[in-house]
Amino acid sequence: MAHEPNNYSATQENTNLTAPSPRFNGAGGAPLEKDFSNNGNPYHLGANHDSDDALKRIQTAGSISISPELFEKLYLTPQNRVHGDLRKTFGNPTPLALIGFLLCLSPLSCDLMGWRGAGGNGAAGIGSYFFFGGLLMVLGGIGEWILGNTFPFVVFSSFGAFWLTWAATLQPFYGAYAAYSTTSNPADGINTVGFRSSFAFFFLAMGLMCFIYLICSLRTNIVFFLIFLTLVIAFGCLAGAYWNLNLGNVALAVRLQTTAGACTFVTSACGWWIFFAIMLAALDFPFQIPVGDLSHIIRGASERARDNAKNV
Repeated sequence: MAHEPNNYSATQENTNLTAPSPRFNGAGGAPLEKDFSNNGNPYHLGANHDSDDALKRIQTAGSISISPELFEKLYLTPQNRVHGDLRKTFGNPTPLALIGFLLCLSPLSCDLMGWRGAGGNGAAGIGSYFFFGGLLMVLGGIGEWILGNTFPFVVFSSFGAFWLTWAATLQPFYGAYAAYSTTSNPADGINTVGFRSSFAFFFLAMGLMCFIYLICSLRTNIVFFLIFLTLVIAFGCLAGAYWNLNLGNVALAVRLQTTAGACTFVTSACGWWIFFAIMLAALDFPFQIPVGDLSHIIRGASERARDNAKNV
């Protein structure tokens, strides 16, 4: 991924990017941990620096800044100006939300495809939908909100709510499908036209939401773009599967559900890739895996305005 320092000349001056200020070994000793603040220092840690080079720069320069590419890999959002030192105080909440998402979607995608006899709309995973998908993604969203990262805050919080909604719908206690049952068995409500048509509109709305996220992800990276692209297709197929069941097109409905499962399987694969990339970057591993930075392709409005002002 090419680094274009001119596009980020303003954000390079931001002293509130990620990690804590360094602790020192006694008065004037060498720093014990990295300081990602810039403080006017020209030394800069990019994605292509190994840990030894980073350590030398830290020991000699006292502080470094974090490259825009690495920042966008860690936080799934372009660099932005945030007041205060919260990014120096708190850990990165992004991988927490991602792992909550993946540990729900990965098994559900296999359920939708019916692998090894799985099925039941993933009802066996209700617990994980509540405590991994719902809890961890909402906590991750709150963490992103505290740090001032609007896009991942909205994405993680909305998907946390999705998992809670999915779990509550499948949980008999909430009576979502029981309200449609015309027999003494509440579970019969799942197979009614009213329930399936109503729930399909929820999938349609989720697909619209993911389409908006898809457009916004053009400012992040290719992996994130693929995640939302496959989710848009998956939610559309799920809505179509429910409506075709109501029309009696069982074979087509099964194919649409299987297609949705295949799409979410690709979503999960992309999610595991970016989770791995973030964890490697967070621990300053000597090697990194690419995520396909897109932020330098579609430049922000503030960057364009700054460059136009320079040309005047």
